[in-house]
Formats: sequence, structure tokens, C-alpha cells
Amino acid sequence: MAQQVAATEQLLEYVRAVSLRDEPLLAELRQETAELPAGEAMQVMAEEGQLLALLIGLTGARSVLEIGTFTGYSTLCMARALPADGELVTCDLTDRWPSIGAEYWKRAGVADRIALRVGDGTATLDALLAERGPECFDFVFIDADKANYSSYYERSLSLVRPGGLIVVDNTLYFGRVVDPDADDQDTVAVRELNARLRDDERVELSLLVMADGITLVRKRP
Repeated sequence: MAQQVAATEQLLEYVRAVSLRDEPLLAELRQETAELPAGEAMQVMAEEGQLLALLIGLTGARSVLEIGTFTGYSTLCMARALPADGELVTCDLTDRWPSIGAEYWKRAGVADRIALRVGDGTATLDALLAERGPECFDFVFIDADKANYSSYYERSLSLVRPGGLIVVDNTLYFGRVVDPDADDQDTVAVRELNARLRDDERVELSLLVMADGITLVRKRP
């Protein structure tokens, strides 16, 4: 039986060479983000952005919710994959970093598909639920502060339609999830969410050993 292949740097370079379809605008935004404090660690990899776009197309999503915008790279990847009348609501605690991405959204011609909500994440999700009602999104991407991951997940499950997809980023959290000495709030929160997802009969799931861990969660019809 084949086992997990070790992801050496040489192998990762090969994977990028044969599967990544990068574009100058995307690369430019990644570079600008990488120059920010902790920017490279906080933004999604190019491969993950491409995966998100693929998943948008596969699911036929027309309405997307993103929790955690940062500089809007993943926002841009997903918005470009939406149909012309699609909508992406992206949420962040501040408009400081999303304002960087906003210029790229305009240049890509997708700014009209994107609505930025600024404020506390849990409060924003509660407001969306009150405004739009449950099951109003086809697709949710969670990539925000880890301490509130369980809160974001529960609200996302209410907001996504049956059969819809929730994608949770950083579910291996720099490998700290298996470090017995790692007991910081963020690592503990990611471990707790992973355990909750495993036992949640409301959903189907798969944790991809890619990037920093990407969990795909499908809400059962």
C-alpha cells in the first residue's frame, strides 16, 4: 500500500512546476504582501489560492463568505472564479490590510463582486445571519484568528447551504498540533476544532496535508 510521500523542497518545486498556473497580478499581490511584517506567513500559498478557485468552480458557488481577508489574495483568487453575477462577502477586523488588496481587485475587474465587512468576526457573522437568514452562502473560507475558530465554524455551518462547502485553513498550524509542549491559545483552539470536526455528524470532511493543513467540510444535505 502506498504511504504518504515526504514533501521535500525538491518535490514541492516539481509540483509547482507542473501544476501552478500563476499570473503576474497574483504574483504582484503576493510579493507586496510578503514585504509586510509576518506577511509571508499569514497569506495563503499560490497553490492554495488556485485550489480555492478550483473548488469554487467545482461546487458551482455563486455566493461566498470569507472570514479573514488580510491583503485580499485569497479574496482575489475566489472572486475571479465566480460568475459575473456572483458575490463574495469578506470579513476582517480592520480595513488596513484589505485596502491593499482592493486595488488589485479593481485591476482584475472583480471589485464589484466583493463586499468588505469590517469589525469583530463573530459579531459580523451574527449580523449576516440576522440580515440574510440561514443557508444563504454556497461556500465559506475560514482563515482568521485561530482562537475563535470554533465560533466561526458553528456560525459558518448555519450560514452555508446544505451540500455547501466550508474550507478551513491552518488546521495543522505549523505542525504545532502534534507538539505536546505547544499549549498556546491558538494551537489549542485548532486542536479543539479538528477534534470537533472529526466527531461532527452534520458534515463530511477531509483534511488535506497541503500548505499549513486545509480541511474541506461539506454540510450534509
